Amino acid sequence: MIKPKKSAGIFQRMLNWTERVGNALPHPATLFAIFALAALVLSAVGHVLGWEVIHPGTKEIVRPVNLLSQDGIHRVLLEMVDNFTGFAPLGIVLVAMLGIGIAEQSGLISAVIRMMVLNSHGRLLTFVIVFTGILSNIASDVGYVLLIPLAGVIFLAVGRHPIAGMAAAFAGVSGGFSANLVLGTVDPLLAGLSQEAARILDPSYEVNPTANYFFMVASTFVIAITGTLITKKIVEPRLGK
Repeated sequence: MIKPKKSAGIFQRMLNWTERVGNALPHPATLFAIFALAALVLSAVGHVLGWEVIHPGTKEIVRPVNLLSQDGIHRVLLEMVDNFTGFAPLGIVLVAMLGIGIAEQSGLISAVIRMMVLNSHGRLLTFVIVFTGILSNIASDVGYVLLIPLAGVIFLAVGRHPIAGMAAAFAGVSGGFSANLVLGTVDPLLAGLSQEAARILDPSYEVNPTANYFFMVASTFVIAITGTLITKKIVEPRLGK
């Protein structure tokens, strides 16, 4: 009888530690700024120390450029527009965002999300919320704005802890952001990034946005089931009444 209690205590302490560390992390925008500054500093350090690597495709020696020098700062500023317009997935993403923007502003996506959640059976409520959160990434951030507060209200209405509902929705929206049953705006972006990386070795290599489709579909159900079990077995009991 003592061993299970000890194991449960260790598990709860681990969750408490994870929660404290997660809350201590800065805002994502701040993290991106820190990484950008770190890249500038590392470029200067690599230049001073004489770092070099052999390009796997062309076998040329590649050396870091000091982006903190006068020439480096000029390069960052002058090539900024070319880097943006020359980004492979930019055109596809812009076209996809036009269609998604129309669907979102017309209220179509919000109506579908509300219909799926509000019409779900009581026993399937948690699964439907996590599942809908995963599907919401087709419209970028609409899941964060609409589904998370809606899930809290619905959980409260059925006598369950509202924070558990918000946590379930957040798990679906964030944990399943790259999974879906249909292609979203992030898929052309990831395909373009993969294509740029692959062309380091093969300049003619092409990556289709549907390359991950079967993995996405399978991941949708795996994440939805996992999020449902964690919400019911860990998150909700941890919150209490």
